[in-house]
Amino acid sequence: MTTQTTTPTLVHTREELAAALAVQDVQAVPRTESSRGRVGTAHTARPHRRAVVMTMGALHAGHLSLVSRARELADAVVVTIFVNPLQFSPSEDLSRYPRDLHRDLALLSGPGLLGPDDIVFAPGPDVVYPDGDPIVRVSAGSIGDVLEGVSRPGHLDGVLTVVLKLMHLTRPEVALFGAKDAQQLAAVRRMVRDLDVPVTVVGAPIVRDEDGVALSSRNAYLSDDERRRALGLSRALRARGTADEIRAGARLALQETEVDYVGLVDPVTFAEVPADFVGDALLLVAATVGTTRLIDNAVVQVGA
Repeated sequence: MTTQTTTPTLVHTREELAAALAVQDVQAVPRTESSRGRVGTAHTARPHRRAVVMTMGALHAGHLSLVSRARELADAVVVTIFVNPLQFSPSEDLSRYPRDLHRDLALLSGPGLLGPDDIVFAPGPDVVYPDGDPIVRVSAGSIGDVLEGVSRPGHLDGVLTVVLKLMHLTRPEVALFGAKDAQQLAAVRRMVRDLDVPVTVVGAPIVRDEDGVALSSRNAYLSDDERRRALGLSRALRARGTADEIRAGARLALQETEVDYVGLVDPVTFAEVPADFVGDALLLVAATVGTTRLIDNAVVQVGA
């Protein structure tokens, strides 16, 4: 018995996207469980009309889990594939970032993922930024001034600017983001709240490989030895004790990497928790292994 796959509608321009969204509005009727490759025939109502999953391509199982979740939440799905130059500094790996649209489309067309009523929007920079680098941009505020904001100044401003633009272009009711980029997820949630963007933001759990390494497009850069050293990031998240003991334990686990930061913060404000803090906090680590910069995070109980 063969498994049937379907191909989503691929568009590259604003005009093509607008036309595809218009068709989607008419034709993307609520799917039945059986039409989505699942057991049963009864229709299950979706809470949203359209969901968007924003990616930079080089898709892996983590991205596909977001798409699968989007299919559960909405009748129609849009996946964006765009390597956003605004979130890369001049010293970062924009030119090296892996790009393989043919492979990405094949993955997205797998069973239970995208179908012909769904859209893949893969624009170039000239489509997203038709007038060149935008003069007006979104500021991440205080959330963008710490951790990733210190290591990559302006990074989260670039992320929020493109996220807001893509929300306007794709017109979703719900947008899904992975929890691996926890600071990005928090910044997007705050932007949507502060700017009254009519989109529900849903965070999805981190997807990990069997060895515990969080899935990332950048993992492809790692040699076998670097992959072994990269295990230090997930080990660092097992640190327990007081706030200071957790920070110290995480740094010890990262001793075979070039540590960028270890942060133990309030999950909403991203302010560092004090030494006498007791309760749940977000532990975030960033480190370079070889030439590859990796991040990871987990909620930990402090002072237990």
